[in-house]
Amino acid sequence: MTGTDRDDAGTLRLTAAQAMVRWLSVQRTEEGGRFIEGVWAIFGHGNVAGLGEALHGIGDALPTWRGQNEQTMAHAAVAFAKQKRRRQAMAVTSSIGPGATNMVTAAALAHVNRLPVLFLPGCVFANRRPDPVLQQIEDFDDGTVSANDCFRPVVRYFDRIQRPEHLLTALPRALQVMTDPANCGPVCLAFCQDVQAEACNYPARFFAPRVWRIRRPDPDPVEVEAVAVRLRGARRPVIVAGGGVLYSGAEAELAAFSQRHRIPVVETQAGKGILDWQEPLNFGSPGVTGSECGNRLCAEADVILGVGTRFQDFTTGSRTIFAEADLLSVNLHPYDAQKHGALPLVADAKAAMARLTEALGDAQWPEPDAALRADWFAATEAAMARPSDNALPTDAQVIGAVQRVATARTVVMGAAGTMPGALQLLWRASPGGYHMEYGYSCMGYEVAGALGIALAEPDREVICFAGDGSYMMANSELATAVMRRVPFTVVLTDNRGYGCINRLQHACGGAPFNNLYRDARVEAQPEIDFVGHAAAMGARAVKADGIPALEAEIVAARGRDRPTVIVIETDPEPGTGVGGHWWDVAVPQAGEGARLAEAQARYATHAARQRTFD
Repeated sequence: MTGTDRDDAGTLRLTAAQAMVRWLSVQRTEEGGRFIEGVWAIFGHGNVAGLGEALHGIGDALPTWRGQNEQTMAHAAVAFAKQKRRRQAMAVTSSIGPGATNMVTAAALAHVNRLPVLFLPGCVFANRRPDPVLQQIEDFDDGTVSANDCFRPVVRYFDRIQRPEHLLTALPRALQVMTDPANCGPVCLAFCQDVQAEACNYPARFFAPRVWRIRRPDPDPVEVEAVAVRLRGARRPVIVAGGGVLYSGAEAELAAFSQRHRIPVVETQAGKGILDWQEPLNFGSPGVTGSECGNRLCAEADVILGVGTRFQDFTTGSRTIFAEADLLSVNLHPYDAQKHGALPLVADAKAAMARLTEALGDAQWPEPDAALRADWFAATEAAMARPSDNALPTDAQVIGAVQRVATARTVVMGAAGTMPGALQLLWRASPGGYHMEYGYSCMGYEVAGALGIALAEPDREVICFAGDGSYMMANSELATAVMRRVPFTVVLTDNRGYGCINRLQHACGGAPFNNLYRDARVEAQPEIDFVGHAAAMGARAVKADGIPALEAEIVAARGRDRPTVIVIETDPEPGTGVGGHWWDVAVPQAGEGARLAEAQARYATHAARQRTFD
C-alpha cells in the first residue's frame, strides 16, 4: 500500500509528515484559496527525511520555498500574514537545534503583533533510541524538555507531535487558533523526527477540504450602551484607531463613524493607512512618534475611544498623553479591551462601529480646528524638503524624496531604528499603503518583510526603509527574492551605525558610546560597500549621491523583476525636528555631568505626569 492508497476501511496509510502536508493543502479560506499558502523550509536533520519527503511529494498543492536563514524566512511569513490582514498565512519548518531556536525571535514578533504563522520545527526522537541526538538540548532535571520549549512563551498554541495520531487533534486546534479573531497568533507544532516518518492509517474523511471562517463577534448590548453614554457626555472625544480596524476590514465603517459624528481620528503605527491622509478628520498619529496636532487633540480630549488598539507605550506617551481622559476601548480580546482601566467594548471593530452609530444617533461634536492640520502639514513639508546645500541629507529628507515620487500603489515598510518613528510622523499614507512592524520593532525584519509583502500583494510597489544597522543584521533573503524574481526597493540609509539609539543615548544624559562606529572600540573605521554586497546577491544596486538622485532611482526601479537596493549616506545626528512626545526610558539616578542632570530633571517632570490606573 502506498501513501496514496485507500483501504476498504476508509483509511489512508500515510506517514505523519505526509498526513500533515496533505491536510494543510486542503484547508481553505472563505475566498477559496489555501489558508496556508505554502511552506518556507530550510532542511536539516529533524525535518529533511520526513517533512522534506512529504513536501516534495505534495508538490504545487502546497508549495515549498527555500529560505536563507530560519529567522528571516519566518519574518517573510509574518509580513505575508500581516499584509493579507490575517486572511492567509504561511508555515515555516526547520531542523531540530539552532534552526528551531533561530525561529523563536520571529515567533515572538508574530505573537506581539497577533499574527498567524505555523512553526514546524523538527524535534528529538520520541522513541529516545538515539538519545541524545545531534543538536539535542538536555535538561538534567526534566527528560521531556527540548529546545522547542523555547517557543512556549512566544506562541499562542504549542504542541509536540509524539504520535502520528496526534495530528488528528493538533492540526485542527492549530488552525482554530490561527483563524480566531481574538486569540490569533503563531502556533508551534514541534514535530518529533522519527514520528514524521512513522506510518499510520488515517481516516480518509480527515482530508476532506474545509473552509475556515473568521468570526465577527457582535458586542454585548450593555457594553454598547455604557460606551455610548460616556461618548454622549463627552465634550472633546478623539478616536485612536489601531491595527484591529484593518484586520476587521472596518476602514470604511470607521471613516463613516468619524464623519457622521465629527470625531477626529489619530492612527497608531499598526493602524496608519486606515484613513487617507487627505481626510480632514485624520489628525496624524498619537504618542511618542505622534504628530503635533494629534498629540494636542489627545491631550485636550476628555474621552479617548480606542478601536482595535492595545494602547501600547508609544501610543499613550508612556501614559502621559491621555492622563486627563476617560478611556473607552473597542477590542476583540478582553485582555486588550480593559487595559489602563478602559471601559471595554469587546467586539469586532466593524460590528462595534455599526452598533455605536445606532446608539449615538445623530450626535455630533464641533468641527476640530482645521488650522492644526494645516500647521502640521506645513511643518512636515519643511522637514521633508530637499536640502539647500551639499550637506548629508537627514532621514526626513530621504522620506520626502520617496513621498514625492510615491503613487497610490506604493506600500512603505520598515521595523526598527529611525525610520518607523519618522515615517509615522511624516509619511502621508494612502489606504493600505503603510506596513510597519513596530510591536516587536525587530531589526532584520525589513528585507525579509519586504519579500513577504511583495508575495502577498504582487501588484503593489513595495519600498523598504532600512538603516545600515538593520541591513547588516539580516539581509540574506535578498538572495531569495532575486532567485524567485520578487521585486521590491530597499532604501538603505547609511549613517555608519545605530543613529536612532545614539540620539536616545544623548537624550538620556549619556555620552556617545558604542552606537556609531566612530564611538565604538574599533581598530579601523569600516568602509562597507553596500552596493557591492547587494549586487553580489543579484540585486540591482546603486548609490544615490543626493536626494534628486534618490528620487530618480526609485522611479527607475519600477518594472524590474528583481529587488533594487539604493544606498544613500545620511546624517546620523538630526531627528525629524517636528512632532513627537516624551518616552519613559529610565535615566541613571546617580552620575555626573550637566547633560545627565538635565536629563534627570526632564525625566522627573514627565514621570510626575504619568497616569496610574486601578
